[in-house]
Amino acid sequence: MFTTAEEAVKVIKSGDKVYIHSVACAPQKLIQAMTARGKELKDVNIYHLHTEGPAPYAESEYQENFHVRAVFIGSNVRKAIKEGRGSYIPVFLSEVPLLFRNNKINLDVALISVSPPDKHGYCSLGPSVDATLAALENAEVVIAQVNKFVPRTHGDGMIHKSQINYMVKHDEPLPEVNAGEIDEISMKIGENIAEIIEDGATLQMGIGAIPNALLACLGNHKDLGIHTEMFSDGLIPLVESGVVNGKFKTSHPGKVVSSFVMGSQKVYDFIDDNPNVVLLDCQYVNATNVIRKNPKVTAINSAIEIDITGQVCADSIGDFMYSGVGGQMDFIRGASLSEGGKPIIAIPSQTKRGESRIVNHLKPGAGVVTTRSHIHYVVTEYGVVNLWGKSLKERAKRLISIAHPNHREALAQQAHQHLGVDIDFLLNGEN
Repeated sequence: MFTTAEEAVKVIKSGDKVYIHSVACAPQKLIQAMTARGKELKDVNIYHLHTEGPAPYAESEYQENFHVRAVFIGSNVRKAIKEGRGSYIPVFLSEVPLLFRNNKINLDVALISVSPPDKHGYCSLGPSVDATLAALENAEVVIAQVNKFVPRTHGDGMIHKSQINYMVKHDEPLPEVNAGEIDEISMKIGENIAEIIEDGATLQMGIGAIPNALLACLGNHKDLGIHTEMFSDGLIPLVESGVVNGKFKTSHPGKVVSSFVMGSQKVYDFIDDNPNVVLLDCQYVNATNVIRKNPKVTAINSAIEIDITGQVCADSIGDFMYSGVGGQMDFIRGASLSEGGKPIIAIPSQTKRGESRIVNHLKPGAGVVTTRSHIHYVVTEYGVVNLWGKSLKERAKRLISIAHPNHREALAQQAHQHLGVDIDFLLNGEN
């Protein structure tokens, strides 16, 4: 039934578990109404993946009222988690829906955004199906912000209005994430990755400077497919030009498959009522046995740092939790099992402060997201190396060769002490 946001959120009680719709679909009107009555509540646990827009419930004044439990950390809750007002739940994106479907987390309320119902009574979850479908199926009460700006997407995100307990009509544009200019280092990394992508490959990529740079370098490729947990604006020109046509995909041939979409209004318009794009539950999209069905799966993922043996940290800076496990391991493993697949970690050689991202040891407290046994390709602006099947000494040599030149000698000295490798071997000769 339709009601006001203020009336709808009165169902939330102290001690409840509340889920908030992901990414661009975080229902801001409902979030504001819930937070406005925060002082009436105590120990409400807020579950979500990354959400765009404000997260007022995470502010220090509500530390007795709300506790964030994020399975992926965005900038809007990072401080709260660092200061103990929130918690991080490390889990593969493919398994987040299982937390709800297997009743590991029993939700009391789900706050979601949907498009207005069509003539048959069906609403769309828009650009974010991800784990939200499982969450609303698990929740005792579903409150939906009905928003005309939510695009109607094909796939798993169609839900009937009978699945919603309270509907709140409030229109507001979805938050936009604009790519901005591609810097020189990201462009070089994109060019290096493009050189090892084969025609007919199925791609997975994220959002940011490196994925955007890569997509800009693929204009001369042919018959690419997309099976990815997310995509943004950079994909649109490749679809419109026919470079991406899914011709050789065996799973959903011809379709762009994703779990959520984040970007500018242009990409929200692109997915609106587009039968060529299907947004599906991340338990399916990120399942290794589904990913591997497609040919030449090329998975491009980022990292915070990587040690010289191939251990990848992608969710923390030391013990400071920065983001999350996400779908990196789902796709790294899926790509490695795909026929002709290429799992890739793409990383600038150094930070903006000039620190090497290729290190002898990960920072104290850093977590390993991709293990040294799962790693295959690593790409920086200085080249591409493949670590699969290589010894620790050979890995060190290869990784040092694509480190920033300012750090190579120091890395070799450290590797000599750490692994007992001859320095001349590490710095000279072919890989």
